[in-house]
Amino acid sequence: MSNKLRVLVVGCGHMGTSHARAYHRMSDHFEIVGLVSRGAASRQKLNAEFGGRYAEFADYAEALAKTTPDAVCISTYPETHAAYALAALEAGAHLFLEKPVADNLADCERVIATARRLGRKLVVGYILHVHPSWQKFTELARTLGKPLVMRMNLNQQSSGPNWETHKQLLKTTSPIVDCGVHYVDVMCRMTGSRPIRVNGVGARLSDEIAPNQINYGHLQVTFADGSVGWYEAGWGPMMSETAFFVKDVIGPKGCVSIVATTAGAAGQSANVDAHTQTEALKLHHAARQPDGTFLRSDEIIPVSDEPNHDELCRREQEVFLAAIREDRDLSAHWQSAIDSLRIVLAADQSFREGRTIALD
Repeated sequence: MSNKLRVLVVGCGHMGTSHARAYHRMSDHFEIVGLVSRGAASRQKLNAEFGGRYAEFADYAEALAKTTPDAVCISTYPETHAAYALAALEAGAHLFLEKPVADNLADCERVIATARRLGRKLVVGYILHVHPSWQKFTELARTLGKPLVMRMNLNQQSSGPNWETHKQLLKTTSPIVDCGVHYVDVMCRMTGSRPIRVNGVGARLSDEIAPNQINYGHLQVTFADGSVGWYEAGWGPMMSETAFFVKDVIGPKGCVSIVATTAGAAGQSANVDAHTQTEALKLHHAARQPDGTFLRSDEIIPVSDEPNHDELCRREQEVFLAAIREDRDLSAHWQSAIDSLRIVLAADQSFREGRTIALD
């Protein structure tokens, strides 16, 4: 009897493709039992890459019923996440779910409560958790003392198919929600402190989106230990590529920054592979000599392990596999998913209501 985990891949866009490639490469541990997407073109293109060997489905419920998978990987638009996740869990499957867990906090908590009740493993796609350089970035930030000042952004000058994808996403989410969960999650891990209040601003910069939609947003979050952070995100053909890639943390003892000369160059904001690149870390020490000059020179810490997007997704699936095989406790991971979503949704609420949002 095969000991492979039979996995159903739901969503065949950018993220779903990378996860499917990971399962295909990890064929000693996973067996893809189906590819699901509403549109035929994306799943047919992906299946062709694999020699057409996998079953294809247009309907998720049908695929779930026919394949009875051990695990489900969901990489669809956020508004479908909660319903699809609950169906997979109730069907007895373990779940890899792209971020965010849901498009609202109540559904996010319901999905996690269901995984806990049914004893199923739920791993959320926080890709920076498995990136060696971001792990080092977080580690160094924790050496800078408290409070921390965290500055991060990721603006994308999108056009053509990328802008069409962004416009589809904007129907149900804003950039600071969709992308922001990654970076406020990093902030939470850097501080180890409880977020207490959030402010947000936003702007609608295109007549191609609905009047109630915004394609630019900026949030500010304050933590109980006095740390503060901001995150900025915008999508669209009008977005500037000047300083669109900032990853910088300041503390009483100095600062650490991601130095991404290539990834942060003009023309790279729409390159998804560049979004996780670090290239090097720059560590500045604030300590001074008696004459007031700096005691130590800045350190440039080279990055030797720089996985591309497909490799990062493979590493995420290694985490998923280990969670299932080793029965890992995912409680802290789940709380992180709740906390990061709470912050970005509060930022969206702050903008729309014009007030600071206090967090419980």
